[in-house]
Amino acid sequence: MKARTIVIEETGGPEKLKLVERELGEPGPGEILIRHAACGVNFIDVYHRTGLYTMELPAAIGMEGAGTVEAVGAGVEHLKPGDRAAYAAQPPGAYCDARIMPASHVCPLPDGVTFEDAAALMLKGMTVEYMFHRTTPLSAGDTVLFHAAAGGVGTIACQWAKSEGITLIGTAGSEEKCRMALENGASHCINYRTEDFKEQVRELTGGRGVDVVMDGVGKDTFADSLDCLRPLGMMISFGNASGPVPPVSLLDLAAKGSLKLTRSTLFTHIADADTCQAMARHIFDKVVAGDIHVRVDQRFPLEQAGDAHRALEARKTTGSTILEP
Repeated sequence: MKARTIVIEETGGPEKLKLVERELGEPGPGEILIRHAACGVNFIDVYHRTGLYTMELPAAIGMEGAGTVEAVGAGVEHLKPGDRAAYAAQPPGAYCDARIMPASHVCPLPDGVTFEDAAALMLKGMTVEYMFHRTTPLSAGDTVLFHAAAGGVGTIACQWAKSEGITLIGTAGSEEKCRMALENGASHCINYRTEDFKEQVRELTGGRGVDVVMDGVGKDTFADSLDCLRPLGMMISFGNASGPVPPVSLLDLAAKGSLKLTRSTLFTHIADADTCQAMARHIFDKVVAGDIHVRVDQRFPLEQAGDAHRALEARKTTGSTILEP
């Protein structure tokens, strides 16, 4: 059996994404063969393509997908042929028709969640799950500043915060995107192109500052975000959409109020298979309960993966983006 797969042979721009046909064998012990119905597109894919996150080349690309299990290898007990399933997992390779991959981080998909929603949700949703539940204590009444609140992770975060009574102040780059963040549950949204988000956050919090900043933008927002935190507040840096954050002085964290800082990754949290499965169930429960409605605003055929990357990097996307094999 052959599968169409997007690969990179060298790092660079979107033109480096190539569609090739690769032979698939049979799943070995602990592996499954999954045929995709939809594949998620995320900024981590851009980081792999550009070389910001290094991989041994040539390499397949893409971190999440959803589809139907066609075969399982020895020792796989939580999935069987015919099961609906989804994942956000290493190694990369989700931009394809079908693939063989380790089964431990592939999660059974309940009937109440579509393939499209799952492919748009797994990486982004589990990112939101660990930031709200596994990084620092958050509870009803707390206040979070979330950058890029109209993006794929942001729209999920807005809904998640609202469902748990957490005040989320978002930022976005246009009035339209701000409206989208508010529609998804943000308590406030600041247009960073027309307003100083640091001043607005201080005003909205009565000068206190927020309990937590969740920042996937990186270089452009990091320094001012520290000034948005209350004393002993937590800065969660989880992405670099505008470029990597420059080196940080620990003395600056002390001077700004004994701040806490972490640079987190989803794959540390889901390295344990049982934790990964529990996080996925938490997300699916939120969807089935109606707390989260996934926005898939961009769809591209698999062979147009380069166009999907161009739209993502130009910040022309809202909600989530998927590839359709």
